[in-house]
Amino acid sequence: MPTTWGGWASRVSAYVKQGKELLGQPRFPVRIAEIAPDYSRNVFPNEPITLVRGQDFQGKFEGALVPNEKRNEWAIFFDSGHASKGRINFSQAHEFGHYLAHRHFSGQPFYCSRRDMWGWDTAYGQMEAEANQFASFVLMPPDDFRLQTADFRRPTLAQFEPIRQRYEVSLTAAVLNWLKDTKRRAMLVVSRDGFIDWSWGSEALFKSGVFFKARQMTIQVPDASLAALGRRSGLTEIEHAAGIWNPTEPVFESAVFSEYHDMTLSLLIYPGSGADQWPERSEENHGIKDAFKVFQRQL
Repeated sequence: MPTTWGGWASRVSAYVKQGKELLGQPRFPVRIAEIAPDYSRNVFPNEPITLVRGQDFQGKFEGALVPNEKRNEWAIFFDSGHASKGRINFSQAHEFGHYLAHRHFSGQPFYCSRRDMWGWDTAYGQMEAEANQFASFVLMPPDDFRLQTADFRRPTLAQFEPIRQRYEVSLTAAVLNWLKDTKRRAMLVVSRDGFIDWSWGSEALFKSGVFFKARQMTIQVPDASLAALGRRSGLTEIEHAAGIWNPTEPVFESAVFSEYHDMTLSLLIYPGSGADQWPERSEENHGIKDAFKVFQRQL
């Protein structure tokens, strides 16, 4: 049996691919609710997943993995209080990752809020990071994802819409998956009420010394940014001169407003060159965990 989230992700992804081929079905989207009960029953017949069900958590939780100790069974619950199929599918995959990689650590329920799932500096951040890595790998396998994004040079958020639909994930998850491997200097900024809630940049951008410590301090989005101007600007993308998002560099910004009702997503693309200031990303320098390597514990 695998002992890491990566081992489980590879095995589940291969299982899905082979199964879809045998059934003559499209490979994507991968729907966890159709896979988890049978897969768990075959691999762990003494403690399978017997229920995947929606529940209106009223925004308190995105998903939960809960044991039934009397029957040695597990259930995956997801927030059905919204209409986003992408969030639902990712939440289910996230909890499935907890089931395969983490349930034996305590046997206790996992209740995962949106902030838990995308908050890299929380108390049990590594397990949340690994559950997100598992979900990303299974829903957006690297071999296919690279093909779908091979032509991205200076992508806008609009270009990720077909990606989001193909894999049935949230726009946030699709962009973060691209950021973890791209050589471009790029960043996703999630803001609310005119302030940065959190951000995540590519390795190349971080190495050039560009990042926001939004978890450590309150940072207002620039007044001239699309994140600040919102829908009233009538724009979804703009080329900013130096002095807006960065004091010395121009930045190309594309934005989507209210993916999660109260959030604005801004994808920032910086010029291609930038001197390395740190040879490797570190938690001390970045201020948050490497969400895709330890992955996300990021809509």
